[in-house]
Parts: sequence; C-alpha cells; structure tokens
Amino acid sequence: MAEIEVHTGHHHAEDDPVGKRVGFQVGLIGILLAVVTIMAHRQHTDAVIHRTEANDQWAYYQAKKVREHVSEVGGEIVALVDPAKAEAAEQLFGKQRAKYKSDAEEIKQLAESKDHATERAEALALRFDLGEGFLELGLVMSSLYFLGRRQMFPIAGGLSAGIGVLLALSTLLL
Repeated sequence: MAEIEVHTGHHHAEDDPVGKRVGFQVGLIGILLAVVTIMAHRQHTDAVIHRTEANDQWAYYQAKKVREHVSEVGGEIVALVDPAKAEAAEQLFGKQRAKYKSDAEEIKQLAESKDHATERAEALALRFDLGEGFLELGLVMSSLYFLGRRQMFPIAGGLSAGIGVLLALSTLLL
C-alpha cells in the first residue's frame, strides 16, 4: 500500500524567519508587560496604604483640635461659674491647650506628608497603568502577525510596546 503525504498548509518555524523574530518579540513584550503590571499593582497598593495612614493622622489631628477647644471652653465655664478659681483653671487649661495645639501641628505635618506620598504613588501608578496599556496593545498587535502575515503588525506592536516601556521608565523621573 502506498503512503500518502498530506500537506496541511501550515507554516513551520523553519519556513518563516520573520515569524521567529515576531515570536521572540511577543515573548519579550509579555515579560515586560508582566513586570510593568506588577509595578502598577505595587504603586496602587502603596497609594491605598498612604491614603489610609493620612486619614488616620487627620482623624488624630481632629481629635487634638477638639481637645484644645474643650480646654478653652472648660476655662471659660470655670471663669463664669467661680471667678475665684478662674486663674488656677486658666493656667491648667492653658497648658492643656498649648500641648494640644503643639501636638496638632506635628500631626498635621505628618498627615500632609502622607497626603503628598499618596499623590506621588497615584501619579506613579497612572504612568505604570498607561505603560501597561501600551504594552498590552503592543502584544496584541505583534501577535496579529501570525494571523495576517503582514509586517505592519509587529512594527506597530513594537512601537506601541516601546511607548509603554518609556511610560513605565518615566516613573524614574518622578
């Protein structure tokens, strides 16, 4: 019985040197995409952590300001109820007010620094997100070569991936 050879029309890697290069390009873009995605997630997490810390500090600041106000009101009440004890009460409440005011200023500075850290982390996350989007586009565009066998796909994919990498690297400037 004679053997029959069937040609399926599939191209082998040896037959398509451009396909090898495009396959390598797709793999490289995939690796870069994974790295940029991880960095984006880390920056989003940092932003949430900094925001939470800032909110905690602002709540603590508010508590100190309330105590400062209560000390002020306490001194006024004592002065109205018993003028003879007003001077002693004013000294006690005055020390408390000064301490709460001093504490509140330190806490405010810390809260503002946490707000600044949040804004920075959000700016970094945005750049990583944009870089991630362009890398994803580059991956898809490059992969389209295998469907259409057109040179424009890996070129467009490479350009898009390049923009994505530049956006991710731009975080080093912030």
